[in-house]
Amino acid sequence: MAVVALRRRRSLRARLSRWLETFLIYAILLAGAVVVMIPLWWMLTSSVKHPKEIFAFPPTLLPKQFRWQNYVEVFAKAPFGLWFRNTAFVCLMDLIGTLFSASMVGFSFARLRWRGRELMFVITLATMMLPGAVTMIPRYLIFKQLHWLDTYYPLWVPSFFGYAFFIFLMRQFYTTIPLELDDAARIDGASIFGIWWRIALPLTRPALTACGIFTFNATWNDFMGPLIYVSSQKKLTLALGLMAFRGPHVTDWHYLMAASTVAMLPVIIVFFFAQKYFIQGVVFTGIKG
Repeated sequence: MAVVALRRRRSLRARLSRWLETFLIYAILLAGAVVVMIPLWWMLTSSVKHPKEIFAFPPTLLPKQFRWQNYVEVFAKAPFGLWFRNTAFVCLMDLIGTLFSASMVGFSFARLRWRGRELMFVITLATMMLPGAVTMIPRYLIFKQLHWLDTYYPLWVPSFFGYAFFIFLMRQFYTTIPLELDDAARIDGASIFGIWWRIALPLTRPALTACGIFTFNATWNDFMGPLIYVSSQKKLTLALGLMAFRGPHVTDWHYLMAASTVAMLPVIIVFFFAQKYFIQGVVFTGIKG
């Protein structure tokens, strides 16, 4: 009986220790989440506050009166609809180019055998070490010679030639797919393109989704690219348009917060609906080197 009682006490202590450890972990994560959410909460509440209430002291967690007309007035003061269409077009073309090139080149590095493959893969990874500031001027001179300034071509055409990070991510995912599937497809008479299109590509949906989310987020929030290559007011993207909108409304914080909230919503919506595949893609691409 004494032995049974001792085992029960040890089991109870072990469970209490696990519960306490779990509680501390979740408490730390919750505290970190609260700290991270404070700026977001301030932006959301400020977007529906009266201008005098934004900097009131002590600050209010919720507005005393919700001013939803701030959003209506923002769209009336600036062509946000046009900026949304411009940004959506650039994002769509960049997504198509990135997913097409990364999936194809990654398939070649992972599934095909050709001379110099490993060397080319190392060179591709080495390009990730070049800072954007180093290639900014050469890229600008190239696009100037092509007469592509004040167009959207410099913002999405390079994606069709592949980005090293996404090629690496897709290559890592392809290596987790059994090679027997390729052999079976070749026996059935499938070509290399057929194997990629019909066998490998449908199995890489998580990795493609991860690439798509990264690309969409980077392109939607891109400010430096449009700033360098776009100059016409009718061709401004959303990030550049927000900066132009900030000029005459630098003191209208309620308008700035409403505009920032509208610009942020598409990214949140896309990540919310695709987070499952995004997490799968990030996890699976690190399984096998």
